[in-house]
Amino acid sequence: MSIGSNDIEVLLLRKDEHAQAEEVEQFLSGLFPKFTVFRGSKDDKLSPEVLNWQGDLLISFVTPWIYPEILLQRARLAAINFHPGPPEYPGTGCTNFAIYDNAVEYGVTCHHMLSTVDSGSIIAVDRFPMKPGISVFDLTQQSYYQLETMVYRLIREFLETGSFPQSEDIWTRKPYTRKELNELCEIRPDMTSEEVNRRIHATTFIRPWAYTRIGNHVFRLAE
Repeated sequence: MSIGSNDIEVLLLRKDEHAQAEEVEQFLSGLFPKFTVFRGSKDDKLSPEVLNWQGDLLISFVTPWIYPEILLQRARLAAINFHPGPPEYPGTGCTNFAIYDNAVEYGVTCHHMLSTVDSGSIIAVDRFPMKPGISVFDLTQQSYYQLETMVYRLIREFLETGSFPQSEDIWTRKPYTRKELNELCEIRPDMTSEEVNRRIHATTFIRPWAYTRIGNHVFRLAE
């Protein structure tokens, strides 16, 4: 059963200065007259307008925030997240760990949100092959384009059917944390040259994130 978009109140939470997020905002604002958006970076706090929002559909697109359970419950129809990684790579640094693992396949995920990051039931997963030797930057950009396309498809299906599909995919591990990503960036003297190169490749996004420690000093890899 199709549903009309005029009466659906939508909140979009999106990353600021992000090309695909901008396209998604334009798409959604054109569909839903009752539309609210919050843009920000990981250092920005959610505004009172967001924290007190009540409506029908909450959509998170490539965001760094963890949302309080009470906000998610205020979305009467659904609170969904578009995650730039497949169920095998939840949490932070998903592209980094996939490249480190020499994965042959990657993907993007849409899922219902719980207060715990990347743990709600999965709506859809779009997978694609990973090119050997692909950079973190290129894989990240590819996942963003895939996510944008997924938004268009799933929102149109939602308006046509009145609900979101349910995928058979499940999360296969706990979400990766910032601490685990930082540990992946660390180069130690006991590592082989192969391991060092593998870590540098997996943690270089435009510029390297790799570092090493000597005593109490931290030295970061130069470009």
